[in-house]
Amino acid sequence: MKYSEKVMDHFTNPRNVGEIENADGVGVVGNAKCGDIMKMYLKIDDNGVIVDCKFKTFGCGAAIATSSMATELVKGHTVEEALKLTNSAVVEALDGLPAIKVHCSVLAEEAIKSAVADYYKKIGKPIDFDYDPDHDHDHDHGGEDEE
Repeated sequence: MKYSEKVMDHFTNPRNVGEIENADGVGVVGNAKCGDIMKMYLKIDDNGVIVDCKFKTFGCGAAIATSSMATELVKGHTVEEALKLTNSAVVEALDGLPAIKVHCSVLAEEAIKSAVADYYKKIGKPIDFDYDPDHDHDHDHGGEDEE
């Protein structure tokens, strides 16, 4: 399986790995059955700007790379802008993903939305966007070896 240089860079040198103590929003998405689990942490200032974003991902190289890129794409942006992040934007920012790995970018998008939903719950704001808190994605890893 061929990965772009950007995917390999974000896999071997992931950005924003870790946890944020007292995070304003924390989202967890994934499925232990397939092995991809993402936990996303957001620190949001009084103006609704994401001032820090970190992640912990248990999964394949593509899952780590998409998590890393997603944090880079939302950090410094407002919560509203972060909610517009799509899995396609993550894939494009990474210069593509093999088709069998696109589900990783979907998880990254959902992890951001899940963390924002947690933030909204904490501040008493209605969740006015679509996300699947019980995401149980079903896909085939194809039996390939991870690279």
